[in-house]
This record gives sequence, structure tokens and C-alpha cells, in this order.
Amino acid sequence: MSEKKSLFSRLRDGLFKSREHMAVAMEAAVEPGRPIDDDFYEDLMDALIMSDMGSACANEAIEKLRERVTAQKIKDAAEGKKILKQILVEMLDVPKMVLNWPMITLVVGVNGVGKTTTIGKLALRFQGLGRTIILCAADTFRAAAADQLQIWAERARCPIVRHKEGADPAGVVFDGIQSAKAHKADLLIVDTAGRLHNKKNLMEEMEKIRRVIDREYPEATMRCLLVVDATTGQNGLVQAKAFREAAGINGIVLTKLDGTAKGGIAFPIVRELGVPVMYVGVGEGIEDLQSFNAQEFVDALFE
Repeated sequence: MSEKKSLFSRLRDGLFKSREHMAVAMEAAVEPGRPIDDDFYEDLMDALIMSDMGSACANEAIEKLRERVTAQKIKDAAEGKKILKQILVEMLDVPKMVLNWPMITLVVGVNGVGKTTTIGKLALRFQGLGRTIILCAADTFRAAAADQLQIWAERARCPIVRHKEGADPAGVVFDGIQSAKAHKADLLIVDTAGRLHNKKNLMEEMEKIRRVIDREYPEATMRCLLVVDATTGQNGLVQAKAFREAAGINGIVLTKLDGTAKGGIAFPIVRELGVPVMYVGVGEGIEDLQSFNAQEFVDALFE
């Protein structure tokens, strides 16, 4: 129980900026005894947009709130707030992919979002669950990317497959698959290039990697996780759309929810991609990469 409270506290602290922006508008909107009228809905809309949710998502949430308030004949603003929280949880509560072994996880995202660190934390997380892990350094275009992943491999005491800088990423993945088979590994985690300035090349690269996986390891479950820096706000949504086209996404990892993030960006990303947030990074520690829980996330955003 104390561990759960600790996680909630870290998540609440990480969403400080969102709550700071939302607080005044939200408290004014749901003041006890206040009637539910057009001004009430407008104030709530402003509060949601301040969390970096975006106008389209905020409008969707408010329209659903109007429908339920009318249907349930609710008159009190505080009760309206409770219903709004339920709606927001529903918007984030997208079914998650079932984990089957063996598995290959491709990790994508622009440079600087915490992609390599996320891979290292995922390795340690699954290792703690008794799974055998191999890391694959297929981001061969960024200087020192493989070196950074090597450090995490040493911390997790798991093998790493890497080639020299500039090597063919699909070739690295090919060798990673052979290593995973030889070691009978449960999970092969692949670090991929984070270049969006030339989406055509990125798409061709991802397609080539997927062809190698389909040919060499068809029995493995494959998922693709997009790492998004929560501090980038609406720019994170732009990145998400681009990677959806280039890579095909099964899940989101939201990083850097460390007090500077506007956590509302989770809503438009989930709405746009139709895929769940799988993990959130609430700090620099290894244990701070946590499974995403929609109810806890919304509670931390409001409390």
C-alpha cells in the first residue's frame, strides 16, 4: 500500500505544472453550490486546455459532460466535476496489448525524449519479472547511441547486439534476432533511429526492419512503443502522428513527468493514435518507469 501511495505521490508531483495551470480555473468552475450553466462549461474548457489537452479533446470531454449532466439531471458543479473525471479516465482507458513471449519491442521516438533511458528501464523492469532480455542497438546514426545503450546493458547484466556507427539498422536487428534465438531470450528490445527530418527514409528503414522480423522471427510477438517527452506539449502530438505513419505504434511511453510537464498531452495522443499509454516516467530513478493507470493519472491531475 505504501508503495502505491509513493507512486501516486511521484505522479502527482510530476503533474505539478498541469495542476498549477488548471487549479485556479478548475476551482472556480466547481465551487460548491455553483449552478451548472454555460459559464460552468466554459470555465472547465479553459481549465482542460491549460493542461495542454488541446481544444479538440477538451471540447469532446465537455460535450460528453453536457450529455451526462442532462441525462442524470445533475445540478451541482461539484458532482459535475466527478463525472468529468470519469469521462477523462474513459478517454485514456484504451485496451492494452497482451504480452506473449517471445517478444520483440521496437522503441521509437525523436532524439532527446529519453528513448535509450526508457529501454534500459524496461530491460530492468522485465528482468525483475524473471524475463531474459537482449538489447539491440539499431540506432546506428546517432553518435554514441550504442555506447549509451551499452551502459544500460551492463547495468541490467544483459547481452547487447551492436555494430559500428553507420551500419545498416536492419542488419543489426537481424543479428539481434539470431542472438535472441540462441539465448532463448523472452524479450528483444530494439533501439531505433529518432530522425524525423526525413520521414521517407525513416519509413523505409522501419519497413526494412519489419520485413527482417517477419522473415526471421515470425513466431515472436512484435510491439512498437513510441516515447514522447511530456514537456513538449502539443509538439508531442505532431511527433506521434509522424511516427504512426512511419512505424505503426502499439503503445506510448510518456517520459519526463517530473514537475515540468503538462500531462494533458496524453489525451490527444491517445485520441489521435487510438493506442494506450503503456508506461510513464515520473523521475530519473530506475523504479520511476511505471505501468500507466488511467484512474491514477486523472486523480493525480486533479488532486
